[in-house]
Amino acid sequence: MTKHIYIYSPSSAVRDKAAFRRGVKRLKALGHEVEVDDAALSVHQRFAGDDATRLAAISRAAASGADVALISRGGYGLTRILDAIPYKAVAKAIDKGTEFVGCSDFTALQNALLVKTGAVTWSGPAVGEDFGAEAGADDIMEACFDDLVTGQGEGTGWRMPARDADLKFKPVQDAVLWGGNLCVLASLIGTPYFPVVDKGVLFIEDINEHPYRIERMLDQLKMAGVLARQRAIVFGQFTGIRKAPGYDRGFGLNTVIDRLRASLKVPVLAGLPFGHVPTKVLLPVGAKVSMAAEGRDVFLVWGHRHTPAHDDHHGHDHHHHGH
Repeated sequence: MTKHIYIYSPSSAVRDKAAFRRGVKRLKALGHEVEVDDAALSVHQRFAGDDATRLAAISRAAASGADVALISRGGYGLTRILDAIPYKAVAKAIDKGTEFVGCSDFTALQNALLVKTGAVTWSGPAVGEDFGAEAGADDIMEACFDDLVTGQGEGTGWRMPARDADLKFKPVQDAVLWGGNLCVLASLIGTPYFPVVDKGVLFIEDINEHPYRIERMLDQLKMAGVLARQRAIVFGQFTGIRKAPGYDRGFGLNTVIDRLRASLKVPVLAGLPFGHVPTKVLLPVGAKVSMAAEGRDVFLVWGHRHTPAHDDHHGHDHHHHGH
């Protein structure tokens, strides 16, 4: 099913042009009509164009009428312009059927938009690192993306780590799913762009952070009263962890998770396939979800999210593919 995909660069400059070209080519090979924003490959310092250029690109993505607005890459750049993003225009585009998809630095726009408008966006792939991966795009990521564009996505599932085999939690019903990159989220605390979500499901991921930095950011969220108000905290993938040899003495991500569990009544789950990893699911930030477990298998379900772009799917009975 051909969809119109609009690619733009709201954050860091695209340095890996080959990966970007591979990503565009892959999306075309999947049968989509791909439109690349005029400023997608712009460079200003470390950014994909200066602040005004990137704000204009976000506006063009919102005005594109595309089925999906997809970021070229993350990096850094959106927190700088949160005061100037055209939130109403983006929310209106989403209302008309454009799905905004991205990860990493995109967490800033997603959570700010949720605060300002309540609009739902998708934590998911970027063009270069995901569709343009040198080893080829990941099958599960592509299947989840296909679920989104065809309006069939109803949820996702994963296996908790073996060490959590005995973890029990009460099923969660109708909770707002929110979160994303932990570093970016922590940088929004105390600003007007940090969502005040009660009884939600907060998911987090990060890359190249030492476990003590992850713990410090989690403690900041905890001391700010954010974690205790949730129904569940879900750890995605924390990759590129560099520990200090001979210094950490057994302190690591599992220590951080165990300490968090001991200090919170809220269940803390691990193993969500999302983060700076090839195999990533797509997650609707701001949508209502339900979550339950059977043994180590966790099911996160959001049901049909029909938008005008997906009207042709009413009445079909789509089953979850078991990603």
